[in-house]
Amino acid sequence: MRIYELARQLGVPSKDILLLVEQMGIGGKTASSSVPPAYLSQIRAHFSGEEVAAPAAEPPAEKKAAKEKKPKAAAPKEEPPAPAEAEEEATFVEGEAVKLKAPVTVAQFAAALDTDADNVISAAEGLGETVGEGEPIAPELATLIGEQWGYEVEVEVPEVPPEEAAPEEAEELEAVEAELEEGEEAAEPEEAAAAVTVEEAPVKAKPMRVVPRRTAPPDAPARPPVVTVLGHVDHGKTTLLDAIRETKVTEQEPGEITQHIGAYQVEVKDKLITFIDTPGHEAFTAMRARGAQVTDIAVLVVAADDGVMPQTVEAIDHARAAGVPIIAAINKVDRPDASAEAAKRQLVDRGLVPEEWGGETVCVAISALQGQGVEDLLDMIGLVAEMRELRALRDKPAEGVVLEAELDKRRGSLATLLVQEGVLRVGDSVVAGPVSGKVRAMIDDRGKRLKEAGPSTPVQVIGLSDVPEASELFRVVAGDREARALAGGHRDAQREAELEAAIPGSMLELSQLFAEGQAKILNLILKADAQGTVEAIESALVQMGSGEVRANILHTGVGTITESDVSLAAATKPTIIVGFQVGTDTQARRLAGDEHVEMRLYEVIYDLLDDVRRTMEGMLDAVYEEVIVGKAEVRALFRSSRLGAIAGCYVLEGRVTRSSEVRVRRGGDVVHEGKISSLRHHQDDASEMAQGFECGILLEEFQDFEVGDIIEAVEQREVRRAVL
Repeated sequence: MRIYELARQLGVPSKDILLLVEQMGIGGKTASSSVPPAYLSQIRAHFSGEEVAAPAAEPPAEKKAAKEKKPKAAAPKEEPPAPAEAEEEATFVEGEAVKLKAPVTVAQFAAALDTDADNVISAAEGLGETVGEGEPIAPELATLIGEQWGYEVEVEVPEVPPEEAAPEEAEELEAVEAELEEGEEAAEPEEAAAAVTVEEAPVKAKPMRVVPRRTAPPDAPARPPVVTVLGHVDHGKTTLLDAIRETKVTEQEPGEITQHIGAYQVEVKDKLITFIDTPGHEAFTAMRARGAQVTDIAVLVVAADDGVMPQTVEAIDHARAAGVPIIAAINKVDRPDASAEAAKRQLVDRGLVPEEWGGETVCVAISALQGQGVEDLLDMIGLVAEMRELRALRDKPAEGVVLEAELDKRRGSLATLLVQEGVLRVGDSVVAGPVSGKVRAMIDDRGKRLKEAGPSTPVQVIGLSDVPEASELFRVVAGDREARALAGGHRDAQREAELEAAIPGSMLELSQLFAEGQAKILNLILKADAQGTVEAIESALVQMGSGEVRANILHTGVGTITESDVSLAAATKPTIIVGFQVGTDTQARRLAGDEHVEMRLYEVIYDLLDDVRRTMEGMLDAVYEEVIVGKAEVRALFRSSRLGAIAGCYVLEGRVTRSSEVRVRRGGDVVHEGKISSLRHHQDDASEMAQGFECGILLEEFQDFEVGDIIEAVEQREVRRAVL
């Protein structure tokens, strides 16, 4: 009997039975491991007595400490340290609150939270910051790290005289606050102004921000698991979600491949599970990585007829880097050529050993198309989630990550957000990097409007001022004014960093190479229907180059190709506008015709990448190689008072043409290179002589033939070149 089945019979958590069988020394690595029949009665008796209702091998404090000693755990103990333990003069602990007097170093901050400085440095790196042990830690960063670990961090900073808001700004703030449907109570203007003055200037947003894994205190409410479906293209990831959701998402995808991140929440046996579907095409590596970083459990879909493929390996690496458990779903087992055992052997080669073979990887054989094994897979997901004890704080402003974003003609910016902590409500003021806004509406994956969304809930939000970057962190702030101030500061910092780094490192370098004749540039303007898709295509195009030709992405954006895009292309000719699953407005089409700007629109990413690759190959300089097309042996010599020496030849192989370049070899050495002056067959001029025929050959500027010489006919042929 498996451990989870026994747990259901006894009405106890699977983790308690796992702990007991480990103490008994009878194995059992996961909840789906089997218990030897001889021990079943002993285990049942163990849980029947009142004094052993919840067996534990160690006190809760010791168990908590043991968990934190695991290699991948970077968070400190979740118990707040006693006041006496905080020895640093600038810090003290009071209940769950940690108060700091700025400036405070990383070492002092770590001591106040009763942890090592290395843990603080690792947590800062997860938030995109780099700090040293002796360096001061920014108040904003200290607050974020403290919230992740369950502490309320308060930072006392030197008072800065608040700047008074301009009258027009105050009027705008009052007008926006009056629009709130829920009657939100806004912060006082003085408090809002003071809050803005203590904010640190945001750091430049990075293309692939690592989304931090959030921790919560043990008494926090439970939350649904976030499950990411990973795997190779066409191995059945979306079909599996179709079987779970009983929808037909795959039929709506051009080319039958998923080209965005989709987030869905489903109810399985009275419990919610959040699923994230990620594309399998190789261009979407960044999107798959982002999916793995926000997930709790990775479901690796492997087709039983194909086995482990390149994107399967990448998915395994992403899941391991994120430190999440992997459940292998061996799909398409209903096909005649399917072999689940062969797929498992390939997984073993990648370090994923199935449970039945003595490992820790849960493997479930399924047919997503037929619905076979899907219930078993859901049971395994529930068991793994139960073992992880997933929790999140709810009584705090919402925080999370942007999974996807796009620009809709009618509704404006649409952002798919995954709430990780707190509760996101309609009317909340949100900031996501350089983008801010107010939540006007929230929609779930089935189109239903929501008033609030708790932890692990994916929602599509309407009301942001612009399209945020996929993988950007978002959080709810006190009001619109603070959100706009934070977003504006982020934009300024990002703009400065781009001017300092991007221009000298890319455009200037490419222009210099172009001027020196060392490289050719294919200027592109990229527009797509979603921010994550823009990111993935841009990454693929930038990598698609060589030392001679490179793609230079002048501008990227989300939404319809507009007149401003065409104007930019016209000003930087030759530039091609590439659109992916977007249209063009009337003014843009008219201007493109007038300015002779080329626009290319695509529905499937394969076509886009192949077409751009062919364009870049056409820009490469022609390279020729020498090919010997024929050989003739000199067998007799004839003298002509008018023409000179004529070689009587026999064509040994290939063909010799009148226009051929020739090379005369004697004993392996080349004695002459030149052109044919005359080629004759008997008394007639010939343009070509094939193998097995005799002919007379007269060369330009060469008379010193000898019997036995070999005349090689040579042609220069263009070599087909390719870019990566």
